[in-house]
Amino acid sequence: MKPVVQKKQKSQLRELIETVLSAVVIAAFIMIFIARAYTVNGDSMLPTLHHGERLLIDKISYRFIEPSRGEIIVFKNPSNTSEQFVKRVIGLPGDEVAIIQGVVYVNGQPIEEDYTLAPARIGFAPQIVPEGTYFVLGDNRNNSEDSRFSRVGFLPRELIIGRAIWRYWPLSKVSLVRRPAAFVTIGL
Repeated sequence: MKPVVQKKQKSQLRELIETVLSAVVIAAFIMIFIARAYTVNGDSMLPTLHHGERLLIDKISYRFIEPSRGEIIVFKNPSNTSEQFVKRVIGLPGDEVAIIQGVVYVNGQPIEEDYTLAPARIGFAPQIVPEGTYFVLGDNRNNSEDSRFSRVGFLPRELIIGRAIWRYWPLSKVSLVRRPAAFVTIGL
């Protein structure tokens, strides 16, 4: 007769530790390479986004495609990379952007912005967006630190973390984050 060999069973503690470690590794992978949560801080994106709302940021698509006009992005502040801002992409590399008497122009074409809080009181002389950079604005134009000001300026591509794709908090406002019709209908 052959001796019966019993497999040694893992302890419940060891199984719990392995499960937790696996979950942490998977979560870290997702947060580093695919998506991450972001909490809106401040009022610069009113009325579109409010202070304290939570967004899911897509970090992977910009590895394959470039940002589009009208998308809401999260990026590292060029003058202090420990800070993160959320703004809307208005101008792409090579575009001429201007803000004249509160109206935003891209390549000489006025943008009909129904998503802003109020027209911008501070203008922006016509300038070409340099290669490798983007022109970004907050939707609350009169309370936004954005590309009009030297602390942000034209945003280098490498500082973009990702694009907002989903608002998941508060539950009453759960929704996809879409490009405004102004950028879709005029082909910008």
